[in-house]
Amino acid sequence: MRDRILQMVPGIEEDEYIYVSRLTEGLTPSQLQTFCVLYNTKRKSSEMILISTVIGFFGVAGIQRFITGQILLGLLYFFTGGLCLIGTLVDLINYRSLAFEANRQAADETRRMVASM
Repeated sequence: MRDRILQMVPGIEEDEYIYVSRLTEGLTPSQLQTFCVLYNTKRKSSEMILISTVIGFFGVAGIQRFITGQILLGLLYFFTGGLCLIGTLVDLINYRSLAFEANRQAADETRRMVASM
């Protein structure tokens, strides 16, 4: 049953897979399928976060924060030039953890939605 997560959520990373598989324990196959479909539309790939951070490093800062749903930090990065590029550089190094945190929140939200159905 857990292999269905790997099939239905392409590009899922190892730590994300571990979190999602623990989160979905106890779901019926139908609920798991619904979860995977909804989660796949909400999740952010780490490659997208990396690309948007690089764009922010050379262009408009803060895009990666807008994508991950951190609007206030995105505005702060935008108006301060990525906190004088230091914040953008830190995000460039930590892009995987930014993606994992955004995906963790998306998984939690999706799990609550599926449980209420």
